[in-house]
Amino acid sequence: MRLVPLSLCLALLVSPAFAQEAPPTPAPATSVTNLESVVVSGVVPGPGLWKVSKGDHVMYVLGTLSPLPEHMQWKTDEVEGVIAASQEVLSPPSVSIKPKASFFGKLFLLPSLIGARKNPDGITLQQALPADEYARWATLKQKYIGSDRSVESWRPIFAAVELYEKAIKRSGLNASGGVKDAVRELAKKHGVKVSATRYEMVIEEPRAALKTFKTSSMEDKQCFSQTLDTVEHGLGQVTARANAWAVGDIEELRHLPMNDQREVCIEAITGAGFAEKLGLKDVPGKVQATWMAAVDRAMSANAQTFALLPMEEVLSPKGLLAKLKARGYTVTAPDEDDAAPSN
Repeated sequence: MRLVPLSLCLALLVSPAFAQEAPPTPAPATSVTNLESVVVSGVVPGPGLWKVSKGDHVMYVLGTLSPLPEHMQWKTDEVEGVIAASQEVLSPPSVSIKPKASFFGKLFLLPSLIGARKNPDGITLQQALPADEYARWATLKQKYIGSDRSVESWRPIFAAVELYEKAIKRSGLNASGGVKDAVRELAKKHGVKVSATRYEMVIEEPRAALKTFKTSSMEDKQCFSQTLDTVEHGLGQVTARANAWAVGDIEELRHLPMNDQREVCIEAITGAGFAEKLGLKDVPGKVQATWMAAVDRAMSANAQTFALLPMEEVLSPKGLLAKLKARGYTVTAPDEDDAAPSN
């Protein structure tokens, strides 16, 4: 059983899947915003592979992205060859939380999960938000979510997630693109082990944690506002980024914004009053440390490794590939090396 609201918060800490756009300058009220963008479909190559090496040991990295075009068919020939020649596949960095409770204790927790996404004290979004912000929300909610009223009682950050997911789906995009599933299937096909790089966080007192979460406030209005900006004005850039991944345009990916809005949403979680009590403040660093340790181990043990890593961590000068380079690994981008990976 998962503690759903906390799991969602933790997912935002490490996953670039949610709200990755830097908020564009709002368009004038009289202009047309979010013109329909053409989404790539059919067979696509995806991006090339980054090469990380140290001595005779090598790791090939596929940068993942979310969302991706709904109707693309990813051509996996190159990736399959590399996986087949590898001794191990590393999953992308992730986090999970587990309540420290017996099976029956977990069952008794289920009623406590009901309403955990809601604002404390029964406050509605209309009561929690400024009038102009709520008016923006109401218009976008009607367009992408419809008449469902249950979301009106949610915290702004959860309402933002729901709106964003509905909006990208309406835009012809898919949160996963099936890339991780395809990699797992290829590893299974060739008998290559898949290793999780997951930081596991155990909640020692899950009932108390839920109570703390339910009753604590969260400064998530800026995260909410910037998500509205993305849905209202920035879906064209979301689509452009998805298309760039699909066709393998790495230079375009380098120039498109990746994480400004996500940083605001992370701050809403790590800066909340419950974050320190529940140990959430240190989670991003622990997730990174878990992944780095997995890479060190795999690179020492294997002649060749294949890894999945969010594109933000691949491209950012402060990302995980940059950290590997700072620790003495050689990192080569696919457009910097004409030599094809050995398979």
